Amino acid sequence: MFTQTRLDNALAAIGAAPSVDLFDQLKHLYNEPSRFYHSQTHVEECLKALDTHRDLAKKANEIEVAIWFHDAIYNSLKSDNEEQSAALAVTTLSSLGVAPNCVAVIEAMILATKSHIAYDPDTELLLDIDLAILGQPSAVFHAYDESIRKEYSWVPEVQYWQARESILKNFLERSRIYQTDRFYELYEVQARRNLSAQIDKLSEN
Repeated sequence: MFTQTRLDNALAAIGAAPSVDLFDQLKHLYNEPSRFYHSQTHVEECLKALDTHRDLAKKANEIEVAIWFHDAIYNSLKSDNEEQSAALAVTTLSSLGVAPNCVAVIEAMILATKSHIAYDPDTELLLDIDLAILGQPSAVFHAYDESIRKEYSWVPEVQYWQARESILKNFLERSRIYQTDRFYELYEVQARRNLSAQIDKLSEN
């Protein structure tokens, strides 16, 4: 799934010239030792979900390239990871000859992963794919939550609990966590169960 051939095909589909070292660069970034969730595995899961729900996409190739880049830069000490990932995508894709309007679409998709608010159907699909983990069985969700804690191991426990609770409540307070009807039907109920249970757990600390 996370392969040179798949990346090359995705790039070719948006008019990019072949890149000799981009795959190795992205693989290195996603396998940094500080990553426990925002890793190669996360990208693979996102690509798998895109394959499953590709029929919902109008610009599936742009979504796929956005997936490859969306967490390329990830440092839990920083607050501009999405902006940095988007900037890497813009610089790289522009250097490979991708049309500016296509680059702009991909940049906007990546930036939207910060707020998880979309204004077009393709970005809605990307964000739902990115958040699909919230609606997985409780054991899978718990493993994800533990992985996030490891990425923020430098944060004192009480401070982390408070910040994490605020983030989870933000999703729970939305009228819909998932913006596409399909993901809403598949994952909304379980996501709300998972978030509520974790918030209750955090509140006890």
